[in-house]
Amino acid sequence: MTSTQSRFREFKMPDVGEGLTEAEILKWYVQPGDNVADGQVVCEVETAKAAVELPIPFDGAVADLRFDEGTTVDVGTVIITVDTDPSAGPAEGGAAPAAEPAPESSGGQEGGEGEKRQAVLVGYGVSTSSTKRRPRKQQNGGTAAQQALQAEMNGAAPPPAEPAEPAAASGGPVVRNGAAAPAQDRPLAKPPVRKLAKDLGIDLATVVPTGRDGIITRDDVHAAASATAGSPAPQAAEAPAAAAPAVEPGARETRIPVKGVRKATAAAMVGSAFTAPHVTEFVQVDVTRTMKLVQELKQDPDMAGLRVNPMLMVARAFLLAIRRNPEVNASWDEANQEIVRKHYVNLGIAAATPRGLIVPNIKDAHAKTLPELATSLSDLVGTAREGRTAPADMQGGTVTITNVGVFGVDTGTPILNPGESAILAFGAVRDMPWVHKGKVKPRKVTTLALSFDHRLVDGELGSKVLADIAAVLERPKRLITWA
Repeated sequence: MTSTQSRFREFKMPDVGEGLTEAEILKWYVQPGDNVADGQVVCEVETAKAAVELPIPFDGAVADLRFDEGTTVDVGTVIITVDTDPSAGPAEGGAAPAAEPAPESSGGQEGGEGEKRQAVLVGYGVSTSSTKRRPRKQQNGGTAAQQALQAEMNGAAPPPAEPAEPAAASGGPVVRNGAAAPAQDRPLAKPPVRKLAKDLGIDLATVVPTGRDGIITRDDVHAAASATAGSPAPQAAEAPAAAAPAVEPGARETRIPVKGVRKATAAAMVGSAFTAPHVTEFVQVDVTRTMKLVQELKQDPDMAGLRVNPMLMVARAFLLAIRRNPEVNASWDEANQEIVRKHYVNLGIAAATPRGLIVPNIKDAHAKTLPELATSLSDLVGTAREGRTAPADMQGGTVTITNVGVFGVDTGTPILNPGESAILAFGAVRDMPWVHKGKVKPRKVTTLALSFDHRLVDGELGSKVLADIAAVLERPKRLITWA
């Protein structure tokens, strides 16, 4: 018979980012008494970087939810207890064991002597390394799907898959002889993709993956939806606006707690503004030819199904300007008093979301073709609007673009994303009188603003970068001749 102590498994708040110390519980998807399966999402939490869904790593029945929605919980604190053998009857003492004290480190320590818990993809198991720690109760390893995702995050080849029965349509447990068992062949997909599939009514088990190591992408889900409905894949839904707090009649002011993404953004902007000496330069440019090219690309068969807009061309022009002036793609290492030149471009895109401003980035944007860049931009924006941007997608950026033109704004003086060297503001495209071939004519005109860190980018370099961007947008054939 299973002992009371071994029956109850405790799931602790994981470190869902690098070095984060706390997270707020936004929503519970389960209640005490509900059955849960390995890999099932049980709650959504918000950190200083993003909102993340947490899957439970074992099977059983929910015995206890330790915190209410809206509570901020330290990393390493038990948030839910699961009875892994509910058929054994009431537990001795009538209740689940009390929560253990929070571990000393932010990541928490697990396992017996010689095992240390390592940070991996949220809810997909843990890895171990040799060290000396006080004994703790052991937890089972992850499923084959979890190990594959963990291996991908660690840059290693995934372990060979073991034979397993097909997963149920919901991605939940497989029923064997009337009993629920964990799905061992759960399709690999990130939480935003799973939500998209759920919204579109697509069974992930029927989707053919095209991502690396067999991971299902957003495009795969859209393709499956298109094939099922016999119509073009739907666009991602717009994110709902943040709900305004209720205002009592006669109230003269409302106080809103600053936390989560907005709190982190505020701290980062203050730190950036008062650490890096900002310089901002401006230029107006005739983008009539670029706007015509955008319309032509929308009709190009090679760009079919992709979102082609002026932002895509601005991103391409920025990347080309960086290629011609690689010194701008750098960072300042204060501790070692060094300028760190980056030989890759992780292009950040500032995105306004109901939870605040976030800046996810496109990894290795410099190496992408135009269709690949269009796909990455669409995925990045769609995921941000859904509030499902992963913390890893907001780390390691080198330069950023902020599109203030979508709000009808001509330009601004953008503040650098911390650790980056430059940020480009793309203003609204307007019909304006412009001298063209010796005559004043109505042309499509926009204003660009480039802010840069004057410690490592001087006025000459910053001016060259901004001038190159403007030159490409004025005559987009330079995308070919300068390449």
